[in-house]
Amino acid sequence: MNESARKAMPMKVLPAVAAAALLLAGCTVGPAYVRPTVDAPAAFKEAGDWKPASPQDPATSDTWWTAFGDPVLNALQARVEVSNQNLRAAEAQYRQARALADGARASWFPTFNATAGATRSATAASTASAGSAPPANSFSLGATASWELDVWGRIARNVEAADLRVEASDADLAAARLSAHATLAQNYFQLRAADRQKFFLDAAVAAYERSLSLTQNRYAAGVAGKADVVQAESALRSARASALDASLSRSQYEHAIAVLVGEAPAGFAIASVDAPLPVASVPVTLPSTLLERRPDIAAAERRVAAANAAIGAAEAARFPVLGLSASAGFRRSDLADLITTPSRYWSLGPTLAATLFDAGAKKAAVGQAAATWEQAVATYRQTVLVAFQEVEDNLAAARLLEEAIVEQTAAVAAAAEAETIATNQYRAGTVSYLNVVTAQATHLAARRSVNDLLARRLLAAVLLAKNAGGGVGR
Repeated sequence: MNESARKAMPMKVLPAVAAAALLLAGCTVGPAYVRPTVDAPAAFKEAGDWKPASPQDPATSDTWWTAFGDPVLNALQARVEVSNQNLRAAEAQYRQARALADGARASWFPTFNATAGATRSATAASTASAGSAPPANSFSLGATASWELDVWGRIARNVEAADLRVEASDADLAAARLSAHATLAQNYFQLRAADRQKFFLDAAVAAYERSLSLTQNRYAAGVAGKADVVQAESALRSARASALDASLSRSQYEHAIAVLVGEAPAGFAIASVDAPLPVASVPVTLPSTLLERRPDIAAAERRVAAANAAIGAAEAARFPVLGLSASAGFRRSDLADLITTPSRYWSLGPTLAATLFDAGAKKAAVGQAAATWEQAVATYRQTVLVAFQEVEDNLAAARLLEEAIVEQTAAVAAAAEAETIATNQYRAGTVSYLNVVTAQATHLAARRSVNDLLARRLLAAVLLAKNAGGGVGR
């Protein structure tokens, strides 16, 4: 073969190999992806007569907490996006998934390597025999290239699986963001409930102090027994202890909020306020909308799709690997003559590698991938079921707590009237102080119960916003 023919050979081989690759590109193996079916009810059982919100409802947004109308909460939520360490970790995991996908996509392209070497060698015969050739030098400079032709779609399936894992990681990030905002809202409203509880208890302490003074005066005047003074003092100390416990709860919620916004509790504080807890209407979505909006459901479904693609990659790995390799460079014993035409060499040709016996290892890999897919499907369906349960739980809580608040508010009014009557009767000397203590305790317990119910309904609204993928209505 003459020099011109050797130079033309690479130009003839490359198109032929490329054409063969294109012809075989349609041989991608593995099952086509079908989203797993789930049994979604037409409506939520606990929704009652409430009107479902449509997906286009403008009250539904990524900043769902603004519906509560609390500027302090809004400012804290903005800090979550910037400083929450769990969100930073989730963002780093997402970047890891992106990098892995980029690495998988790189397999589509050829790999190029450069080599350079210098050796000095001799044989035993050449050094021991008189008159033998002296040790020889060898210098080389070259480049190699290799390219795997994705005949069976192994690379394509790996890239597909990696891209789907990126989508799952993106949904994980959205779920982490939603969870951080919801947790902050829960802790904040529990802190405000503790503020309100502390206000009730402080008012009760002041009332009990007045009652203690009253009983002491009556005891000094000889119209009341020592038992009245002891009962009044016991009620006062009990109320003070409850106020301290409310302060402890508030401190712990404040510390939790500090961590959520990425700050050490020692340098963080939220001013106490004496204001009623806010009220937001409960978001109600259709079950089908829930499947579209919940990021944890989206992440689970994307992992099913990735596991399906992994089955194809495992099946493709059982077939022969067709590749193309090439090398070119210079090789010479004299460094001064290295980069010259006589020192040049090159090679180009296809390669075919097939596993003849592996004791069933690749078949086992396919079985493992199939089992992983089945696990992902079960996890997806369980995630959907849990999502439906969470919505039903909190819909029931919101509805029943609203009814309980009405009843308990009426109980507060009745308890306040009973306390007034008992106090007046005691002043008139017609009843013992035990009646006053009982009425006071009942009134305080009723007020605390209303506050607790309001806080629980508010938390149910927050959880429903989280359960629905974000969003509450006013």
